[in-house]
Amino acid sequence: MRDPHKIVAFGTNQFSKPTVQVFSSSGELLQTIPWDQGTIVSMGWTYEEQLVIINDEGMYRLYTLQGDYQQFSLGPEAAEMGVIDAKIYEQGLVALTSNVTLFEVKGWTGSKPLTLAHPGFSEPPPCWSLIEPDQTVSRHVEVLVPNEATIYTIDSLESVDQRLSRGPFSRLAVSPNGKWLALLTGTGLLWVVSSDFQISLAEYDTAAEGLGNALQLIWCGNDAVVLVYDGLVVIVGPHGQTLRHHYASCPYAVGEMDGVRVVDSHQCDFIQAVPASANKVFRPGSTDPAAILFDAYDHFERKSPKANENISSIRPELAGAVDTLIEAAGQEIEPYWQRRLLHAAQFGRAFLDLYDPTDFVNMGQTLKVLNAARFYEIGIPITYPEYTLTTPEHLINRLTGRNMHLLALRVSGFLHISPDPVLKHWAVAKIKRSKPSATGAAAEEDDQATCNLIVEKFKEAGDAGRGVSFADIAERAWENGRTRLATMLLDHEPRAADQVPLLLVMKEDTLALTKAVDSGDTDLGMFYHVLLHLQRQLSLGDFFRLLEEGGPRFAQATNLLQVYAREQNRELLRDYYFQDDRRVDSACLALDDASRAQSAWKQSRRQPSFSRKTKTEDSKQR
Repeated sequence: MRDPHKIVAFGTNQFSKPTVQVFSSSGELLQTIPWDQGTIVSMGWTYEEQLVIINDEGMYRLYTLQGDYQQFSLGPEAAEMGVIDAKIYEQGLVALTSNVTLFEVKGWTGSKPLTLAHPGFSEPPPCWSLIEPDQTVSRHVEVLVPNEATIYTIDSLESVDQRLSRGPFSRLAVSPNGKWLALLTGTGLLWVVSSDFQISLAEYDTAAEGLGNALQLIWCGNDAVVLVYDGLVVIVGPHGQTLRHHYASCPYAVGEMDGVRVVDSHQCDFIQAVPASANKVFRPGSTDPAAILFDAYDHFERKSPKANENISSIRPELAGAVDTLIEAAGQEIEPYWQRRLLHAAQFGRAFLDLYDPTDFVNMGQTLKVLNAARFYEIGIPITYPEYTLTTPEHLINRLTGRNMHLLALRVSGFLHISPDPVLKHWAVAKIKRSKPSATGAAAEEDDQATCNLIVEKFKEAGDAGRGVSFADIAERAWENGRTRLATMLLDHEPRAADQVPLLLVMKEDTLALTKAVDSGDTDLGMFYHVLLHLQRQLSLGDFFRLLEEGGPRFAQATNLLQVYAREQNRELLRDYYFQDDRRVDSACLALDDASRAQSAWKQSRRQPSFSRKTKTEDSKQR
C-alpha cells in the first residue's frame, strides 16, 4: 500500500484514479480494482483468498480475484470516530478507531461488529497486534496495545495491564503459533518474550549495529524475527545471531506459518529456517543415517563399492533414514533436489524387506502437485507444510479462484478428489464471460450455445460431472440477469425438487407447475407447495386461468387443489367451481355446507342438555 506521506513519481502508464492491483507471486497482474471509497487504512486476505479492503469510515469490501465484491460496514459509531488501522486475519478483523475503541468482526458474512473492552486511554498507540482466537486459551481474539512503558491485553470482557517497564514500544509482532512476541523499544532494543510475558527468550540491540528505525518487525515462521529497513532485511535468530539480505529497493515482508515472504520491485523471496530433515541430510560433516544413505546413493551412481559399506553401517537405522529423505524431499523447492532425495530413498528401500511405500508414493504425488502450482505461470509458491495444513481441496479452490480450471481438474483427477466444485465454478465463470446479443433470436441462440457448451463439458467429464447440480448453475445465471439461459439449464436438471423452487423464484409459474406435474413425483408435498405458492402470489383470476390453460396436463394439479380446498379452504373451492361454471358441483358444495352447518347447530344444542344432565346426576348422588 502506497505511503500517502511520500512523494511518488507518476508514470505515463499509471491510472489517474486510485486503483488496487493484485499480482501473483511471479509478478503477473491478476486483477485491477478501481477504488473510489475514500482512504484505505488496511488490506489483507481471508482463508478463501479473498482480498479485504477497509477504509477510514469503517466500510470494508471482500473482493474475489475476478473483481466481484461484497460490501459491509462496521456501523455508524465506527464511521463517526474514524478508523485509523485494522488487523485482518483469515477468519475476521479487528479495527482501531481514533479514540482507541476496538471493533471485532467474526467471519466474513457481514455479522454485527463486537466492541471490545476499552483500555482506558485515548491516545492512539504507535503499534498494536492481535493473537488469533484459535491460539488463545479463551478461544477469543486478544489484542495487544502498548501504552507508554507497558502493554494492555484486551478482549471482549476486559483490558489487562501487563505492568511492563521496558517501553515505550515502537514495533510489535506475534509469532504464527501465538506463543511468542517480538517487541522493539524506542531505544532500538529487540526483546523476544512469551505471549504471557513470563519467559524472556532473547534480546538484540539494533542501535549498537547502527540500523536505525525499522520499517517492519515480523516473524520468520516461529524460529526467527525479521527487521525490515530501506534496502535491507535483518534476520535475528533465537540466540541473537543475525543474517542480512540486501535489496535494490525498499522491501516489504509478509509472514507465513513456516517462513517470511519478502517482496520488492524486482523479486519475491521466501526465507525460512532450514528444516530439520534437510539439516540432517545436507549439514556439512553430518553423520546422520539419512546423510549416509544419501551419500551411499551418490556412490552407487558412480559405481563405487563404498555404497555397500555405507548401507551396511546404517542398516539398523535404514528405515528411519528413508523416512527422513522422503520428508526432506517435501521440504525442497527445487525439483532437481526433490528427485535426488526421492531416488536416494528408493535406493534405501531396496535393502528393506518390509517397508510400507505409502509415504513414498504420497510424497511423489504431492510434489507433482506442488511443482505445478509453483510454476511461474501459475504463481502459487505454496510450501509443503502449508499444503498439508490447508489440504489439497484448498489448493484446488485457489486454482479455480484464478480461473485455472484445467489445472484444477487435472489435480482433482490426479488426487482422486471430486471435481464437482471445479466444474461448477467453470460453468459460472463461462456464463459471466459470455456476452449475449442484445435482443431477439440472436440472443436466444447465444444462450442456447452457452447452455450446450456447459452440458457437453459435463458429459465429457463422465461420472465426474454427474454430481454437479444444474439448478445451482441456473441460479447463478439468473442472478446475472440471464433468465432464458437459466431456464435452459434447468431443463437438464434431473431432480424436480431442485427445478421447481428456482422456477418459482424466477416467476416462471407455468413452467414450475409443468415441471412438478411432468416429474411424476409421488411426493404430494411438492405439488401443494407449488399450488399454494401460486395461489398466494397470483390474483385469483390469474391463478384459475393458469390451471385452465393447462388443460388435461394440469388435471392432477387441479384435482389436488380441490382435495386441499375441500378440507382447508372451502371458499377457494367455491370460487373455483364458479369460475369453471360447474353448477352441479357448486350446488353439491352448497348442500354439503348446509349439512355441515346443520350438524354443527345440532351439536351446539345438544351440548347444554348434556351438561344439565350431568349436573342433575351429580346432585342425586350427593
